[in-house]
Amino acid sequence: MAGATMMAVRVHAFGGPEELRYEKVPVPRPGPGEVLVRVHAAGVNPPDWYGRTGFANIPEAIRVALSLPFTPGSDISGEIVALGPDVTGWSVGEAVLGLVRFPSRGGRGEGYAQYATAPVTDLARKPAGLDHVRAAGVPMAGLTAYQFLYDHLGLGPGDGKGRTVLVNGAAGGVGHFTVQLAKVLGAEVVGVASTRHREFLAGLGADRFVDYTATPVEDVVRDVDHLVDTVGGPDAHRLLPVVRRGGTISPVFLGEYHRERAQRLGIDFRSGQVHSDGAQLAELVGLIDQGLVQVGVDSVFPLARAAEAHQRAERGHLQGKIVLRVAEDW
Repeated sequence: MAGATMMAVRVHAFGGPEELRYEKVPVPRPGPGEVLVRVHAAGVNPPDWYGRTGFANIPEAIRVALSLPFTPGSDISGEIVALGPDVTGWSVGEAVLGLVRFPSRGGRGEGYAQYATAPVTDLARKPAGLDHVRAAGVPMAGLTAYQFLYDHLGLGPGDGKGRTVLVNGAAGGVGHFTVQLAKVLGAEVVGVASTRHREFLAGLGADRFVDYTATPVEDVVRDVDHLVDTVGGPDAHRLLPVVRRGGTISPVFLGEYHRERAQRLGIDFRSGQVHSDGAQLAELVGLIDQGLVQVGVDSVFPLARAAEAHQRAERGHLQGKIVLRVAEDW
């Protein structure tokens, strides 16, 4: 495909959603250990809109430096159309999904495009029963939930029995996967979200629902073993009373948790940056293929309307994932 062009969304200046430009660019070429994927759908994630602003919402000391212009997007689902040097075990025509090169390149897998390159170690094969839109909603959010529960909390099959997991922001991308994976592990799950998400979370298996718009969760929940907080923010410390002594808090986003007070209460913090892992993604996709985990889709936008997708994201209160439809012929 030497000399070929494609349509992609690029950022030429940091700022609002209007800085996302739909334009013609060269098709990339896969390097060693990579494949070229014809992208059918791309997931929309917080690092995409954080990066669009130059990570203005991140403290300067830990801010990622981005060079302009760039193509955002780390979550892709599509079809392999070319193999790079030294690639074995993969074939042209295979349907794949992946969290691409995250967190390297400032989390830019360059997925908002008709074609994207990807290291094969970042990919998993897409089962036929999982369509591309839902598949594109899995990688970052699903792996975040998976790695928090399995890696950072060290839980395995059956380890959740007798434990309570509270998920704050339970209806969003990471939240709805965390609810389901905690149930797969055997835990009792408390989902915290706004009123309209009650039935959605019940359908995902949440044992208890707390409508934070009606009742502060800290007023009605106690003795939680594990709190996975997908909200964070300056008031995150209000959740300390819900966690038992010896329990854990896993923050997904930055928050003020009054950690010295938490230490006095015997609460431990366990979390980490989500990272690309094709093998773990394959295990997660296997659970989806078995019907044990569902992919919630909040909304779908054409690639050319990526700015509208970011506007939707910034309004918050999502129910599942936002996805960009890239290919129209499937």
